[in-house]
Amino acid sequence: MADFTKDYLDFFIELAGNNNKDWFDLNRKRYEQSVKKPFYAFVQRLIDHFALSYPAFKDLTASECIFRINRDIRFSKDKSPYKMMCSAVIAPNGKKSKAIHGVYFELGPEAVRVYGGIYEIDKDDLLLIREGIAENLETFTTLKNAPAFKKVYGEIRGEKNKILPKELKEAAEKESLIFNKQWYFMTEFDADLVLSDQLFDTIISCFKAGEPIELFFNQFIQRS
Repeated sequence: MADFTKDYLDFFIELAGNNNKDWFDLNRKRYEQSVKKPFYAFVQRLIDHFALSYPAFKDLTASECIFRINRDIRFSKDKSPYKMMCSAVIAPNGKKSKAIHGVYFELGPEAVRVYGGIYEIDKDDLLLIREGIAENLETFTTLKNAPAFKKVYGEIRGEKNKILPKELKEAAEKESLIFNKQWYFMTEFDADLVLSDQLFDTIISCFKAGEPIELFFNQFIQRS
C-alpha cells in the first residue's frame, strides 16, 4: 500500500502557482492531512526500520529529522515563502547530526531525490577525510566503484580546491577526489514514485548503496 495519495503531489503543483501565505492558510487543513501527516508517518516508519539494525537510530523521532516547509528568505531574492517539496534527513541526531551515516531525501512533484555523503564539513575534518582517502586509496577506489553504488548513484560529486597541502599531492595524482571539499552523491527518480508502494524500499536501497562509503568517511572523523 502506498504511503501517499495523489493529493500530496497535487498540493505542491497548486502551491507552485499560489506560493503565498493567504493560499497556504486557506489550504492548511489539506496540507496537514495530505502532506504533513503522511510524511511524518513515512519518516517515522523509516526510522523504526533503521533502528532494528542500528542502535544509534533507536530514539530518533520524525520531528528531529524533518525540515520545515517554510523557506529561509532572509538572504534570497526569491521571496516565495514555501518549499515545493518535503524533505528529511535520517541520521543519528537527525538534523543536528554531524555523523556521516544516514540518508537525505526530498519528495516533490518534480522528482524524488535521494542524497548521501558529505556536503558540509569543517576545516579540520576536511583534512582528516583527505588524509584518510590518501592512506587508503585501494579501499576507497573499491568502494566508489562498487556495482551497487555505481548503479544507484553513479559517482561522488562535490566542489574542489585547486591547492592541496604538499603531502597530499602525490596521492591526489592517483585520486582526484582528494581535491574535493565535499563528497556527496545523489540520485533522482520520477515523481510518480511518491505514489508507489515501492517508495519505502527504494529509500532503504539508496541508504544501503551509500552506506559503505559513508562508514569509510565516518571512521576518520568519528562524530555522533
